[in-house]
Parts: sequence; structure tokens; C-alpha cells
Amino acid sequence: MDGGNGIARRRSNSRARVPETRVNRRINAKEVRLIDVEGEQLGVVSIEDALRISEEKEVDLVEIASNATPPVCKLMDYGKFKYELKKQRSAKKQKDQTVKEIKFRPNIGDHDLEVKINRMRGFLEAGHKTRMRIFFRGREIVHSDLGRKLAEDVCEKLSDVASIDMEPKIEGKNLIMILVPAKKTARDSQDA
Repeated sequence: MDGGNGIARRRSNSRARVPETRVNRRINAKEVRLIDVEGEQLGVVSIEDALRISEEKEVDLVEIASNATPPVCKLMDYGKFKYELKKQRSAKKQKDQTVKEIKFRPNIGDHDLEVKINRMRGFLEAGHKTRMRIFFRGREIVHSDLGRKLAEDVCEKLSDVASIDMEPKIEGKNLIMILVPAKKTARDSQDA
């Protein structure tokens, strides 16, 4: 028995590891293809020469392509490089558009419909994709035309802030339509 340590070991191994970038003396190749701070190739040099050049220029020697033969190394400020990578990753996360979903029933009341349309309008104005899901219970699926009419009404009421990304289609006992924010809303054109 391992006394519970096997569980902790499995947890730590299940995480995706980011490969560690080798810097300066951690680079274990004998020769490297060296790129200058300005991006100019200096050619293939020994690791000792590359480290000496990096010390003279007061920058780090960073291995950027370890799989190449010989490995490609660049002279740069490693701290700034890590900061830029982190910034790029966070910018990529911000660009990911979330999909918000609003559920409807085919025989929804007028007031409830207005409330849900206003909720969708808020999502679309905030820049989110919005999925409209009309779900049918039991034999209501026989009257899918009611769901299509509801989807058309919602689309018409939101036409000033949205455009259709995916036309209404039946998936199982659901009718799904996806709306995306319009490129330029009517309010923007009035303000301009």
C-alpha cells in the first residue's frame, strides 16, 4: 500500500504541463542556430560563444525551437518574453465569445416572451452569441411550426441588434437558432 500517496501522484500527473523553456546555461546542445535581438540570424555557433554573446549584450539566451537540428536560440529579455506570452494567452481568452442560451416553450405567454427577448437583447448588446432553444414536451413536437413562428418573431424583434448565425433547425425535441451581435446597430448609425 502506498498510504494514499498514489492519489496525489495521479492528480499531479493528470495536469497538462507546459514544456519548460530552456534559458542560458540550461540549454544542453553543443551548437545552436543563433538569432540576434533584432531578429537577424547569426548562424550556427557553439553554446559557449552564444552564452558569451548574450552576456556581452546583457540579454538572455532562450531556446525557441528545441526540436530543430541544431536547436534555434534567440537573444532576448526572457522576463519580457514571458510577460508577452502571458499577455497573448489572456488576450486569446478574452476573444473567445461565450454562447448564452435562452430556453423557450412553444406556447409561451406574451409577457414572458418580452422578458426573454429583453434578456437576449442584453446578451447581444454585450457582444455574446445567443442560442435560442425552443423545447417541446411530449407530442408538442408535432406542432414544430409553432416553434418556427416563435423563432421568426424573436428574430424580427431583435433584428436591430442581431443577425442569424444558424437558421432554426430541429435537434431531437428542440428547435435551435443561434443569433450573433450585428456588426453595427441602428443606435450606432444614429449616433454617428
